[in-house]
Amino acid sequence: MRYIRGLDTIGATDIDLAGGKAANLGELVAAGFPVPNGCVLTTDAYRAFVAANRLEDRILELAAAPPEEGAEASRAIAALFTAGLIPEEMARELRESYRLMGAGTGAGVPVAVRSSATAEDLAEASFAGQQETYLNVVGADDLLDAVRECWASLWTERAISYRARAGIAPRDVALAVVIQEMVDSDAAGVMFTANPATGNRGEIVIGAAWGLGESVVGGLVSTDDVVVDAGTLKVLSSSVASKDTMTVTAGTRTGQTPVPEDLRNKAVLDTGEAQRLATLGLRIARHFGVPQDIEWARSGGVFRILQARPVTALPDPGAAVPETWPLPYRHGLYFRASIVEQLPDPLTPLFADLIDPSVTASLGALMSTAFGRNVMREGDVGLPTVNGYAYYYYRNSGFLRVFALSPVAVARLGRARAGMGLEGWKNASHPAYRAVIDAWERRDWKSLPGDELLAAAVELLDAGTRYYTAVQSVVPVAAASEIAFRAFYDKLVKAPGDPAADTFLLGFDSEPILAEYSLYDLAAWARERPGLADRLLATDSAALATEVLEPGAPHAGGPAPEADHAEFLERFRTHLHRYGHAVYNLDFATPVPADVPAQLLETLKFNLGGEGGNPHERQSNSAQRREENTARITGRLAGRRARTFGRLLAWAQKAAPMREDALSDIGLAWPLLRAMLLELGERLRAAGVVGAAEGVFWLRGSELRAAIGFGLANPAPAGPEDGNGPVRITGAPGPVRAGAVAERKALWKAQRRADAPQMLPVARWADRALAGMMPAGLQTQTGDMIKGVGASLGTVRAPARVLAGPEDFASMRPGEVLVARMTTPAWTPLFAMAAAVVTDVGGPLSHSSIVAREYGIPAVLGTGVATRRIRTGDMVTVDGDAGTVALAEHPVAGNRAGDSSGTPAGKLPDFPVAGPL
Repeated sequence: MRYIRGLDTIGATDIDLAGGKAANLGELVAAGFPVPNGCVLTTDAYRAFVAANRLEDRILELAAAPPEEGAEASRAIAALFTAGLIPEEMARELRESYRLMGAGTGAGVPVAVRSSATAEDLAEASFAGQQETYLNVVGADDLLDAVRECWASLWTERAISYRARAGIAPRDVALAVVIQEMVDSDAAGVMFTANPATGNRGEIVIGAAWGLGESVVGGLVSTDDVVVDAGTLKVLSSSVASKDTMTVTAGTRTGQTPVPEDLRNKAVLDTGEAQRLATLGLRIARHFGVPQDIEWARSGGVFRILQARPVTALPDPGAAVPETWPLPYRHGLYFRASIVEQLPDPLTPLFADLIDPSVTASLGALMSTAFGRNVMREGDVGLPTVNGYAYYYYRNSGFLRVFALSPVAVARLGRARAGMGLEGWKNASHPAYRAVIDAWERRDWKSLPGDELLAAAVELLDAGTRYYTAVQSVVPVAAASEIAFRAFYDKLVKAPGDPAADTFLLGFDSEPILAEYSLYDLAAWARERPGLADRLLATDSAALATEVLEPGAPHAGGPAPEADHAEFLERFRTHLHRYGHAVYNLDFATPVPADVPAQLLETLKFNLGGEGGNPHERQSNSAQRREENTARITGRLAGRRARTFGRLLAWAQKAAPMREDALSDIGLAWPLLRAMLLELGERLRAAGVVGAAEGVFWLRGSELRAAIGFGLANPAPAGPEDGNGPVRITGAPGPVRAGAVAERKALWKAQRRADAPQMLPVARWADRALAGMMPAGLQTQTGDMIKGVGASLGTVRAPARVLAGPEDFASMRPGEVLVARMTTPAWTPLFAMAAAVVTDVGGPLSHSSIVAREYGIPAVLGTGVATRRIRTGDMVTVDGDAGTVALAEHPVAGNRAGDSSGTPAGKLPDFPVAGPL
């Protein structure tokens, strides 16, 4: 036959003809492994179909669409395949092959139709789940339809983006289709020939369930888990789950059915079967030479291998702290800058899966605005993770194009086009972001089914990333204005006795300052109510936070008029509604102040006790000095110099506060976004998928979507059960994803101890050429003097307080040096207590520097190593003029970030969410 080959004729060298999956299966067949009988519709058939229907030019045109148009382009490509006609000779071969599969039965045999792309199931990238599989296809006509659907799945938005970032050109890919006899299995599952949770190469992990393996792969049914020693074949552990549902053949496709009562608590595999399966897995791994991810099925006591591919994301054994930084895509540069500065920790799984396509699409739109539509191409940019840490990825060719046009881009971003620049942000991007949030706040989103609720959450996330894209156009404009003013003032205006350039840029009421006013004024109001201040000071902040978040909760603390106390709570809720969206960390697994207001209450108590300064007076004094010095300087200038000074000063004074306003509202959607995701989490908890609502953040995006697809995340009906409510997994010994959540938490904790390089790959030329553009200094500093960037003048010697995140804020004491990886506007309340600020990341134009200057405290930023080299309790000398931090002896048995309780140095808080998972 011209277009169809038997699996037994395909080998490892036939990827271009048969695709990765078929090549692997052909290898298994040739090596004698038990693979279901089948054939391959080759990539020649795909190309012939495309040519016969004249689709190539249109496909390539649509595949090159900008990221923001990717979904629409993918749908348009799918429509082309659906409408296309399979050439007569090819259709005849398919029908004949199908007839031969059922020879002797007198009827059509059920088959499995699986995509096999030329860039799939490879050692460097599995592309798992990028193309489609159709089970229990019966009849030649249905087979032809399934083939077309498989071909179309080569061009889903996700598949296009995945290949592009892997450096695979659209013109270079094609799709073969594997057609195999359907194994109507009584049991099925997955097998890893190395432990996927710990990376232990000496353990084989088998998951087993009744029925077909479709729901096992999706992680949605309870599975028996068996761990077998790879050397001795001894069963190291075996857990039998209570199996509630199973996937079976139903009509011409598949469906769910209850597991028979006598099988629910019965082991799917006995010891001998587990050892036989493990032996089979070891043989397959030895054949390919690398650990394998294997899908298997059992029918009539016989094991069949449905698929085998390399394990491409195997962690280091034992979840050790990462020491190597493997790159997910070749031929590119990776940077921890810009939005990544607000993601200091490893990403939680769900955030990682949702933020990458969202940022990629939004950044692509920004690049199109800045550099022109044809400069950035699909796959040129992305936000992948390396060891859990987010990196901006730029393909080398795209980076060089962008770098060459950077001056042009800055000029374009300064305009209001498409919501960019100062005016574009103010008049277009910010109102548009607010409008999306307002629209969802007016809707009854809690009653939405799971798929619509997830879509709503993604819509809010996408609105947030589009907004951050607009902020990225504000930041360089604001930075350019300040740099231009400083340079002109320092070189051509400043005379002996004149103030520093900072003086002319202070005293403006940005959003963080307004939030400070609000909290200070609330404390002042409470002090005027007899007994209220004492009651608030005597009440534990966590208990008070409960009263704020749960109206009607029992009051705590000393006596005070109930009316005053109730009004205080309402005023504080108003503050949270206005300012509580400021993010500590962009990962939505980290609560915002509106969710966990205890730290803001601590700051309020600081003001209640009279320890904090009056921010109104501070800002007023700064504004008065600014205006007096401006009048004095302009009075002595004349002509062009006076006009230039005035223009540059006005530009910088307008841009600097707007930058802070823009950054402060990045998390505007986060309270609602988190509430939506936690609603999904609560539904999954009720269904038995996770142990607590917060566990949703530790699921992969594919797992959450699969759970939704299986009806496990629908709302409970308001009235009597009508069959449309949530599905529940009953009788399981525990949440079915509890093990995966625990493993991912352990891996996250290990990753958090790593020092993520600013740039990857680590190369000397990149350090020399690009180090000045990065937000942190050298990460290899040693000795007793840490160098950074002096961002706010002054010198202070004080004990250090190293904070990993908001979970540590309560440990901050007045007069300490605040040491952190980075700060966001949500950290601003701590500046009122701090004697100085030191960060790993940041520069003279960052949030930390601006706020430190407003507070009049020294700041040394961008050290790269402060949180590793300094311990809580260390006496340090912060010199904001020189940009240095001098280390002294460690007088206290101190602790590093996140450990203020006297436990060993180096301990970090466990996770960014509270409660059991």
